[in-house]
Amino acid sequence: MSDIEFERRMNDQFAKNLFFFLNKYQYTQAAFAKQMNVSTATVSNWCNGLKSPRMDKIDHMCAIFNCSRSDLLEEKDIIRSQKKSEAYAIPVFDYISCDKTFCSTEKIIDTEEIPESLAKTGEFYALRIKGDSMEPKISSGDVVIVRQQDDANTGDTVIATIAGEYAVCKRLRKYKEGLELISTNPSYAPLYFDDETIKNKPVKIIGKVVELRAKF
Repeated sequence: MSDIEFERRMNDQFAKNLFFFLNKYQYTQAAFAKQMNVSTATVSNWCNGLKSPRMDKIDHMCAIFNCSRSDLLEEKDIIRSQKKSEAYAIPVFDYISCDKTFCSTEKIIDTEEIPESLAKTGEFYALRIKGDSMEPKISSGDVVIVRQQDDANTGDTVIATIAGEYAVCKRLRKYKEGLELISTNPSYAPLYFDDETIKNKPVKIIGKVVELRAKF
């Protein structure tokens, strides 16, 4: 294994353990950055597996989380076991590009928690909404909790990607030979796609919105 590969694996392992403790102690990345006296960008890099902290920062975290260095640096199934936790941490994305995977850590900006009962029903992520097309119910800056799935029913609010552009949040209406993505803000016209356009453009449903977490 090369030094670069080893460092990447170490960074990824640290990120997984850090997510566990942030979830356990209910820290947002911003709050944890303040506690550590570092920038939110630094914490984001740690959480995304891009960098690992210096050992003095590791020791500071150990004091905060009441854990050992190995709890943060090594793979320990007992540490990450979600069965002992009532809540699961999921990533919050600022945007999602359809030509990249959902879990592209480059775009994780925070975490949200979902209950164990919900987590058992599928794979989830969260998305921070941009724009006013779903007002008045969903506003720019709100976070939606999304179950990963490639289909949904008429009336569901979905996350969809269009022609390789970033994801949109819309209400779905299905037809025999196509579908419509509808904004709740009447200032925006519905987007209709026939079956040929859906295939060739393409238009893809990548998740169903199951919960809204509005900003104050």
